[in-house]
Amino acid sequence: MKNTYFTSYFPLLAILLFSLAIAIRVELTVIDLLKKAGIYEGMKEFFSDGGIQLALLVLLLVLFFMVFAALKLIANTINELSLLFFSKESDGDSLKQIRAGSTIYFIGGALSLLSLYSFLGIGIIFAGTTIAYFIYFVYKISSSMSFIGTVGVIFFQVVVWSSILSGVIYIALKVYNSIMASLPI
Repeated sequence: MKNTYFTSYFPLLAILLFSLAIAIRVELTVIDLLKKAGIYEGMKEFFSDGGIQLALLVLLLVLFFMVFAALKLIANTINELSLLFFSKESDGDSLKQIRAGSTIYFIGGALSLLSLYSFLGIGIIFAGTTIAYFIYFVYKISSSMSFIGTVGVIFFQVVVWSSILSGVIYIALKVYNSIMASLPI
């Protein structure tokens, strides 16, 4: 069966799997912090143990799902912009060729569930999956591009993602520093 839409649900499943892995890991950390702070026992007066854990898991799953869905939207936009700027073809064949790359993220999402007890493990799996997808992306589109176009796509992707990442880190550090400066210590 060679249907082009056969793997169309893989991005959704990959987002769900990565979100679930991180949500479970964060839930375990938050519950541990709540227990250490003595808040968890007070919460058990209103909710059952399972109710607290389920509510926290669902809340975190929705939060991380939104983050990964936004990242996928940004990634698709960056991929298509790089193809717009550097590809020789205009029929969209490159997009059809890279569609099967969602399998890479699906496998990475499944592997992330094996690393539930480690933020570092989930991060390494996500980074490795992203690098593997990027290599796959460049390999598949390089047939419809010149050497300069392929280098342009790589450069464009690296510059845009580096800018986004450094901007987010800069803003996070500014917020952290302003919170620390405002504390009455």
